[in-house]
Amino acid sequence: MDSEVARRLRELPSVEALLSSERLRVLRDHYRPEYLSRLARSALQRARAAVRTGSEAPSLEALSEWVLQALAQEAEPLRRVINCTGTVTHTNLGRALLPEAARRALLQAASSYVALEYDLERGERGHRDRVVEPLLCRLTGAEAATVVNNNAAAVWLALHVLARGREVVVSRGELIEIGGSFRLPEVMAAAGVSLREVGTTNRTHPRDYEAAIGENTGLLLKVHPSNYTIEGFTRSVELEELVAIGRRHGVPVMEDLGSGALVDLSRWGLPREPVVGERIAAGADLVTFSGDKLLGGPQAGIIVGKREAIEAIRRHPMMRTFRADKLTYAALSAVLRLYETEPNLRTVLPMLQRMTWTPEALQERCQLWAATWRPRLEPGILVAVEPCSAQIGSGAQPTARLSSWAITLRSQTVGPDRLAAWLRDAPTPVVGRIEGERLWLDLRTVADAELPELDRAITFLGERHREVSSGR
Repeated sequence: MDSEVARRLRELPSVEALLSSERLRVLRDHYRPEYLSRLARSALQRARAAVRTGSEAPSLEALSEWVLQALAQEAEPLRRVINCTGTVTHTNLGRALLPEAARRALLQAASSYVALEYDLERGERGHRDRVVEPLLCRLTGAEAATVVNNNAAAVWLALHVLARGREVVVSRGELIEIGGSFRLPEVMAAAGVSLREVGTTNRTHPRDYEAAIGENTGLLLKVHPSNYTIEGFTRSVELEELVAIGRRHGVPVMEDLGSGALVDLSRWGLPREPVVGERIAAGADLVTFSGDKLLGGPQAGIIVGKREAIEAIRRHPMMRTFRADKLTYAALSAVLRLYETEPNLRTVLPMLQRMTWTPEALQERCQLWAATWRPRLEPGILVAVEPCSAQIGSGAQPTARLSSWAITLRSQTVGPDRLAAWLRDAPTPVVGRIEGERLWLDLRTVADAELPELDRAITFLGERHREVSSGR
């Protein structure tokens, strides 16, 4: 080992010396010694690695700061971030933001005993679906409803209960795959049903379903391709047509809507999505959909439809494996109540607010903050305001683009990856997107309350950039 590197390594303090430093010794009254020792060892390992690559040994002050940073990060394992990607329902960033009513319901359920499976009128055990079933039935027109922990579980349970050991007929153009390895053919196999594909990738006709139905047919399945589109020379069988075929042959019909919308989104200028209530009115025996995404609630899988089918699902032994907990029921019931009572949903649902920001308002917002940031960042980082496209995300409306505006940052000395990394390292991490050698910060997905924190992150970015540019 080089003698200079060896000398720098010897300069590093011991674990005990580091934890006895002025900034860290106060921690000993609040944390277990084994825990603090682990954080200190990690900081020292990081320092040794830096020294071996030629860096100076960090000071005791710097090492103490590393320990404090690790402590803060571990205390907040799900770190809050500012979403500047322009993707409203971002799977990697936690999907839907809950409205205030749902947050209040979550807090109450988390801090109190609640009547989850207890009937207060009868003084005996009840079932947890009663918290949301009446709301879902009124909102969709279904006879009954149940809730599980996500829509993949809803699809699996419905297939398994309605058609285990039998064939399920589905159009080849609807054999979807979504993120996280959900592939419909594999889910069907796991559910114990046999896939019977009909039609072609781009065209399926009613006669294809008619020809496929036999003695072993257990279900006709329709799937909304919420994360892709097939355009051009296409033909698909509408739900009403499929229901008519199912009734002629005595075969139930199920539709997986994926995202699922409880209201017509086109009233706010968004592309129209199938509305759950319309699918029930069209005669589907079961409809499955997500509790977050377009609905704007917690992650959940919702199954609505005929009472006999819902009861069969509710009684199945695997229902306990997939059931939702009290926090999900609390948040979901609060969101559903808003759909039933609130005259202006856009004012109370954070996700709908972000989807419906006008381009003009976003442009004005970006211009205001760009003017604030330019004196801090230029000339080293060029700041511009540019039009762009945002998206709803998470498998909802894949071809729909929301006209948006973003602030773009371009450095004359470092690449956009470096700028993005610095923002992710800010006290409140900021996540943007990189396109065309620029870092794009789309303010569509940023709440007003987050703007001061975003402003501080930009200051942090500017400081890091100056340090690198000056060679420090």
